[in-house]
Amino acid sequence: MTVTPRPVTRLLVANRGEIARRVQRTCRTLGITTVAVHSDPDTHAPHTTEADLAVRLPGAAPADTYLRADLVLDAARASGADAVHPGYGFLSENAAFARAVTDAGLTWIGPPPEAIEAMASKTRAKDLMARAGVPLLTAVDPAHATEKDLPLLLKAASGGGGRGMRLVRDLAELPAALTAARAEARAAFGDDEVFAEPYLARGRHVEVQILADRHGTVWVLGTRDCSLQRRHQKVIEEAPAPHLPPAQRALLHRAAEAAARAVAYTGAGTVEFLVDEDRAHFLEMNTRLQVEHPVTEAVHGIDLVALQIAVAEGEPLPPVPPAPSGHAVEARLYAEDPADDWHPRTGRLHRFRTPAHLRTDAGVTDGGTIGVHYDPLLAKVIAHAPTRTAALRALADGLARTTLHGPVTNRDLLVRTLRHPEVVAGGADTSFYDRHLTALTTPEDAAGEDLAALAAAVAQARAAAGPPGGSAPGGLGGWRNIASAPALRAYRAEPAGTVHEIRYRTTRDGIHPEDHPGVTVEPEARPGTVHLTREGVRHTYHVAVYGAEDGAEVYVDTPGGSAHAFTALPRFPAPAAATAPGSLLAPLPGTVVRLAEGLGEGTRVAEGAPLLWLEAMKMEHRVSAPRSGVLTRLPVKPGQQVDVGTLLAVIEDTEPTAETQDTPRSPKEDPAP
Repeated sequence: MTVTPRPVTRLLVANRGEIARRVQRTCRTLGITTVAVHSDPDTHAPHTTEADLAVRLPGAAPADTYLRADLVLDAARASGADAVHPGYGFLSENAAFARAVTDAGLTWIGPPPEAIEAMASKTRAKDLMARAGVPLLTAVDPAHATEKDLPLLLKAASGGGGRGMRLVRDLAELPAALTAARAEARAAFGDDEVFAEPYLARGRHVEVQILADRHGTVWVLGTRDCSLQRRHQKVIEEAPAPHLPPAQRALLHRAAEAAARAVAYTGAGTVEFLVDEDRAHFLEMNTRLQVEHPVTEAVHGIDLVALQIAVAEGEPLPPVPPAPSGHAVEARLYAEDPADDWHPRTGRLHRFRTPAHLRTDAGVTDGGTIGVHYDPLLAKVIAHAPTRTAALRALADGLARTTLHGPVTNRDLLVRTLRHPEVVAGGADTSFYDRHLTALTTPEDAAGEDLAALAAAVAQARAAAGPPGGSAPGGLGGWRNIASAPALRAYRAEPAGTVHEIRYRTTRDGIHPEDHPGVTVEPEARPGTVHLTREGVRHTYHVAVYGAEDGAEVYVDTPGGSAHAFTALPRFPAPAAATAPGSLLAPLPGTVVRLAEGLGEGTRVAEGAPLLWLEAMKMEHRVSAPRSGVLTRLPVKPGQQVDVGTLLAVIEDTEPTAETQDTPRSPKEDPAP
């Protein structure tokens, strides 16, 4: 069914998180009523509560909620929506869903289903692009791959974002990698088709934004460089792509326009290339809005969502797009620990504030909970400036000064990356984190962390004592007229685990550190603010405490941009809970998706053998045996949700020795396979 273009009055966003809020923001500007859909965990999520109307999708997993086209269409009908915007991910590149939307008489904010169909399978898209004269990498049939084809990159044919993607360097690993890639692709996109192509270790990921109307106009909105990636998922993007020779930039522009015209494209889309020295190879065309679209908006001074809606309403684009100005850089803020193999992190986000000069597209707000069901992206933070150097500096400084109290994130990694000489010079490629991750995640300033722990102790001591001269719990009575006995507070730095013991005395003059010679504590200016003077230089710390005094989460921020997170340790620690020797504990929260074939109690396992797979935030992680032995307990099963520290299995030696009577072990874990 062809829908005659008409003004949009009520728009349903078939998505969640930051992109749903991003689309809703433009709709409010345009005077369009918004409709949200939400899973059960997202009942109180910002995208749900900020919409004018909201419809529940029963369940939690994406396959039961945001990937259910039938439920989303039912929600559109029930809410009276006359248009659907898919955002990115989920159903955004599902041609059947786009066709169902138009068949229902609704306006689809996206390209025609036929264009999505042509590009939805990357294998078919490459055939089409070859006929259009767009340069390609030579595909490899996994069934006939040989040593000379290595290394190979397996990719999901029907989706992106690093899901369904595996790097294979050894042919012996190929069968397991194919199984894992297909399973992850099926869970994320509902299609387990996977293909293979040569892996270029030092290539740059460069893409071109296009926008086309129904009247034959195609805008080419410049390039973006998205080479800074972890696990094949973008982390930092910028526009325009730096250091492209004019002839190569023009080639990319022509190839992107040719790709759009080859499929009669309308709406916003992105054509991605792998640039290797002076050659460019077509990767794929994303028939949707990209996560990184804000950098293009900043450089061209446009609103791509508003333009998507205008195109869907049948409006013509001006013949020429707005000229670019300046440089923009975006960083993706994830709830994950880069130093711990990028494991996602969950928990309550107490407070999140970015400086006013940065654009922040966030899917979270203060008090929200970061769960296990969806992508760990918290927000995208964008800086725009006249020059690339200024944009990089503004984003790095703004992220460093961001208030972020909650689960571990990649914030420090982003700041160090943006300041790294290779990135500043514009020479980073897709292998950047493979080469530099260890250095980028090594703590830089142990002394600074210890001073931050001292500031935390001072703030907590003042809070416990109450105001000067007043009565306080525990009989402290504010600052006494006589010197107190030495006090001790201990803090564990998160996520590194370093313990800082802070000894101090409280006197009529205030608090005096015992183990920090040359450091003085200045009188309290206001609650939560601590001034420490060291070697004649005053340092200011802002301390926030969440929870009971022992076991509290303590966050220490400085105006200069360093931030520290601690757990206040009990002064009389409770004995550790007893756990059977040989216990394997879950290294991250997630869902058990499958067990190794034939695995059961009594099975003998070898060190490094895969035991089970956990799915966390749409990525699969393999859990392997940390030692050889006999599996004596297996208390989990497929479909079961587990938290960090949940008992997964117990492996015992057949003849236990003193050496095997050890403490619980975390299993070896790595991305599936």
